[in-house]
Amino acid sequence: MVDSSLIALFLVGLLGGGHCVGMCGGIVGALAMQVPGGAGWSVHLAYNAGRILSYVVAGALVGALGGLGLLMGDLMPMRQGLYLLANLMLVALGLYLIGFTGLLAPVEKAGQGLWRRIQPATRRFLPVRGPAQALPLGLLWGWLPCGLVYSALINALASGSALRGGLAMLAFGLGTLPNLLLAGVLLARFRGFAQARATRVISGLLVLGFGIVGLGYLILQ
Repeated sequence: MVDSSLIALFLVGLLGGGHCVGMCGGIVGALAMQVPGGAGWSVHLAYNAGRILSYVVAGALVGALGGLGLLMGDLMPMRQGLYLLANLMLVALGLYLIGFTGLLAPVEKAGQGLWRRIQPATRRFLPVRGPAQALPLGLLWGWLPCGLVYSALINALASGSALRGGLAMLAFGLGTLPNLLLAGVLLARFRGFAQARATRVISGLLVLGFGIVGLGYLILQ
């Protein structure tokens, strides 16, 4: 049975696509302009594979950190605290999809110092001429400060293991894939669906519901 939090994170990645395109659309557009004819899809696939792999690595790291916290702390209170944190973040992500986008702004500021150190390394792989440059560029670009990514990482932290943390971020990363992979090709139609008010409200309520059910389960224990 698929964990409901994985479904929720996939939906957040998929329907938070406008934010993803805003953050990464510039580099995606640059790839489309620089790549020689015939290599476009392979380059975009390599870039996105690198980007999603960086999410999985980050998820595994913070998941392992959460697991370490479980080992070092009193197991049951720590587990309940992480579970509470994960479901509160699902509530926040659901509200983000519904339209309360300012909720993630403070979270987004957290990684700006790290990105200032990483960003200069991206220049080594520009201009991109093929997948060999696109893959490491995606690996680096995946660390761009992003409120959606960081919020998903909090869920990965709460998972309490490297494996579950990596899977959480894989689900989120796969959700972001259609928006960025199809940017400039089929995105006009897909983005219209993903950004439609009804779509976002229904999906936001679904993610919000996952969080509320999780909180209710914790209260009733």
